Amino acid sequence: MGIVQIRDIPEETERTLKARAEREGKSLTAYLRDLLNEEAATPTLDEVMAGIAADEPVPYDPDFVRETLREGRR
Repeated sequence: MGIVQIRDIPEETERTLKARAEREGKSLTAYLRDLLNEEAATPTLDEVMAGIAADEPVPYDPDFVRETLREGRR
């Protein structure tokens, strides 16, 4: 596992994060680790858009769409 050290955090930010960690019953380290893991697991908008662009195009048939809509309204 890697080690990350962050310096020059404003005191108010540190107090807020410590309080949030305490409310969740976690150490500050565990709380921040969870936040970082969640951030890393969430794709950025650019990553999402690149994935969409890489997908195969979906064929569009207006008659099929109309028929599907008609069937859904029955």
